[in-house]
Amino acid sequence: MQQFDLIIVGGGLAGASLALALRDTRLRIALVETKAPQLPEGWDARIYAISPANVRFLESIGAWRHLDSARMAPIRAMEIYGDGAGRMDFSAYETGVPELGWILESSRMACEFWESAKRQANLTLFCPARPDGLDIRQDAAVLRLADGTVLSARLVVGADGRDSWVRQAAGLVATNTPYGEKGLVANFSTENPHNNTAFQWFRDDGVLAYLPLPGNRISIVWSTPDDHADELCSLPGNSLCERVADAGHCVLGDLGLLTAPAAFPLRLMRVPQTVAPRLALVGDAAHGIHPLSGHGINLGFQDAMVLASQLAETQPWHDIGQVRFLQRYQRARREETVLMQATTDSLRRLFKESSPALRPLRNFGMNMANGLPLIKNALVRYALGAL
Repeated sequence: MQQFDLIIVGGGLAGASLALALRDTRLRIALVETKAPQLPEGWDARIYAISPANVRFLESIGAWRHLDSARMAPIRAMEIYGDGAGRMDFSAYETGVPELGWILESSRMACEFWESAKRQANLTLFCPARPDGLDIRQDAAVLRLADGTVLSARLVVGADGRDSWVRQAAGLVATNTPYGEKGLVANFSTENPHNNTAFQWFRDDGVLAYLPLPGNRISIVWSTPDDHADELCSLPGNSLCERVADAGHCVLGDLGLLTAPAAFPLRLMRVPQTVAPRLALVGDAAHGIHPLSGHGINLGFQDAMVLASQLAETQPWHDIGQVRFLQRYQRARREETVLMQATTDSLRRLFKESSPALRPLRNFGMNMANGLPLIKNALVRYALGAL
């Protein structure tokens, strides 16, 4: 049996960033992952909008400076449109910051984290490896891998995604509410420059976002009912380009397809208890939100940052697997997670409601908020600082 202080199951963005955040601690860490990340050919259709607060986190763990700046794009402005005449605009310049966020490819971050993890002195990688059994004992958590390897630690962290094996093995309940929608993602070249502006439209058929990539390129996320998403995925490339351009009112001119479209089912996932004796959850294993805010991975990075900070403050005689210690982490993360879940779910419901009387009200509300600098500034500063 191999002994560690901490076992992280899942080497994706949340799990790997947690390991990197603990690189200067005395903790002996095991990271278990089924498959090492790889770079796709061309551009990755799975992208994330990283908030300035999480840029600072990635800087603190030594990852940000190694990312390829030629594959990243800052967001310097946002234009959000309702399903009528409603509109909101946000500007980095008006807010007094260099950018509102950054757009990065998921695979680029994952590969950089992995390369850093391979060089980390207090970290042992088990990859390819698959967990096969979890035994929570009074003084340790024992994890058995499919190849027969047995690991023991005072704490196991589940960072293994929405269908978390660790969460299920520990008996922690997840409540899933399917949206009946899919998130369609794809990358396009654009006829006109985007000027580092992100666009979002609340439409009758869902929520469409254009996110700037370097050069005249964008990535889109179209959250739309299942049948519509399947229809869009089945279209020939030229037809898909026309549909996406028309849905975005041709603000960037004609589009050219760079990556094949892909769609994934959307659901709201709530996990009332994200800790248990000798166990904690981070990232998508701990929560799931609608992608209209683009903040899913930001919540995961904040999970990693908070848990790493609390672990780094412990002394050698502290038991990091005690549930009283872990409940501090759960309390620290609950408010932000619940707020973001409630906000995104409420916005989705508000614009999904087809009542003729409600449409002008919600668009009027957008325009009113857009004309009140104090409200706009509060909204954007919360997103910049807290997410």
